[in-house]
Amino acid sequence: MSGIQVPLFDLKIQYRGLEKPIEEAIYRVLESGCFILGPEVKALEEEVARYTGCASAIACASGSDAISLALAALDIGPGDEVIVPTFTFFASASCVSRLGARPVFTDIDPDTFNMDPRLVEERITPRTRAIMPVHLFGQCCDMQPLWEIAERHKLPIIEDAAQAFGSEYQGKRTGTLGTMACHSFYPTKNLAAYGDGGMVVTNDRELAAKLACLRTHGMEPRYYHKYLGWNSRLDALQAAILRVKMAWIARFLDARIAIGRRYDALIEEYEVAGTIQKPIALPQCRHTYNQYVVRVAGGQRDALIEHFKREGIGYEVYYPLPLHLQEVFRPLGYQVGDFPVAERACKEVLALPIYPEISYEQQKRVVQTIASFVRGRVRLAA
Repeated sequence: MSGIQVPLFDLKIQYRGLEKPIEEAIYRVLESGCFILGPEVKALEEEVARYTGCASAIACASGSDAISLALAALDIGPGDEVIVPTFTFFASASCVSRLGARPVFTDIDPDTFNMDPRLVEERITPRTRAIMPVHLFGQCCDMQPLWEIAERHKLPIIEDAAQAFGSEYQGKRTGTLGTMACHSFYPTKNLAAYGDGGMVVTNDRELAAKLACLRTHGMEPRYYHKYLGWNSRLDALQAAILRVKMAWIARFLDARIAIGRRYDALIEEYEVAGTIQKPIALPQCRHTYNQYVVRVAGGQRDALIEHFKREGIGYEVYYPLPLHLQEVFRPLGYQVGDFPVAERACKEVLALPIYPEISYEQQKRVVQTIASFVRGRVRLAA
């Protein structure tokens, strides 16, 4: 191993930069004695609602719960269908199945890895109850055609924005692009807690009231239950930490965007673009690079991973197997070849290290490592 090591992400460095205000926020909660929901959570909800441009924000225990709550608020259940991309994190589809509904998978756009809007309408049946685009890796799905499809078929759109807090489409932030949007505050997200946390944002106040009720066992008023809800409340400690980070969110996102552009430039500078395909950012989108995901050409991805391991470079594969081929979804009857674009992506994608505090020297080290791999492969071929 030679040169500096570069982790996929470094959570400690951000804490060190915000240590004092974060500890003050934690002590404020400890002194208050209010640890579940309460004023810290309410204040966070108000701040996120303002930031996203939505009327209401409802905090919950995780990004996965945010999706489940959004589906439940629409009374989606057994016999219903929800259209979901097959190339995404498991929760996008598992939350649908857990409510007894059926995820109907669709293929992705080869450039953005997001749901391909051209393929959605053919998946709609009389049982379809919602469309769930996923804003993957920090880039919004191409929403204009989805809005038109949803309008024609009178279907709600649930944005899975777990990886795209602060991302924009046509100048509008995630949360304002559908009926509801679901955010995750997992520690590696754009807005990150020190544990699990999530939020649903919406402009529909009736849905907001139902979401707030569902997250507390469907209880309204206390000990009287309107719905079969569940316990999905955000801890006040996490809310207080997130409020500190909300004051920095613009700088965090600007840093991610700058880092993405630096990777783009370095890939060109070191002439590895023939092996590595950079992420493609749509002109109508503000890509916030929650992940910087490249394609590795020519079946070389796994060999490059081994090279990264030897050189101390962090990486991840988002995602190695599309959802329609996961064992748990085998009863749905999908086969290899049903969604070829997603299946190919699973063999080629590789996430490079990215977090707001990564240095230029670390990024250069990552791309130099790719370049050394490419040169070695060229020599072997010769």
